[in-house]
Amino acid sequence: ESRNFYVPGVIAIIVMLITLMLTSMAVVREKEIGTMEQIMVTPITPAEFILGKTVPFALIGFADVILITVIGVFWFEVPIRGNLLLLFVATALYLMTTLGVGLLISTVSETQQQAMMSTFFFYFPAVLLSGFMFPIENMPEAIQWLTYLNPLRYFLVIVRGIFLKGVGPSVLWPQLVALAVMGLATLWLASKRFHKTLA
Repeated sequence: ESRNFYVPGVIAIIVMLITLMLTSMAVVREKEIGTMEQIMVTPITPAEFILGKTVPFALIGFADVILITVIGVFWFEVPIRGNLLLLFVATALYLMTTLGVGLLISTVSETQQQAMMSTFFFYFPAVLLSGFMFPIENMPEAIQWLTYLNPLRYFLVIVRGIFLKGVGPSVLWPQLVALAVMGLATLWLASKRFHKTLA
C-alpha cells in the first residue's frame, strides 16, 4: 500500500524541514538582535557555541521521529519490522547533517529572511532529488550523480529498510557511513565558518 511507502518517508521530510528551519535562524538571530558581540567577549569556543545551538534542536528532531513513528504504526498501521535502536542511531547521523547544513546557512546569512530563503533553496531540491516522490533510477544520469550529495536520499533508504524490510546494519552500512561523513563535514564547516564570524 502507498501509505506503507510514504509514511516512513514523511519522518525524513519533516525532520529535515524542522531542523533546517530552526538551526538556520540560530546564529543569524544573534547577529540581528546584537548579542553576537556579547558572545565574542565570553570564553566560549566555537565548538561549544555550535554544540549549544544544535543539541536542543537535535532533541526536537528525536521527538519528531518518535511522534511520527508512533502515529505511523498505531494510526496508519504501517509495519515496523526492523530495529528501533538502529533507527535512532541513523537519525542521530542524519541530524548531524541537517543541523550542520542549517548552521552553515546561518553563519553565511546576514538576516533571518536570507537564512529562510537559503533554507528553502536547499530543502526543495533535496526533497525532489531524494527518491521520495520520483524514483532516482528514472532521473537523468547527471541528476542521479547529484543525488549522492543529498543526505535525504540515504536516510530514506534507511527508514524504509527498517520499517518495511527489517534490514540491519549489515545491509544499511553504506548509507550510515555516508551520513556520518556528511554530518561531520557539515558540522566542521559550520564550526570553521563561525570561527571566522567571531574573528
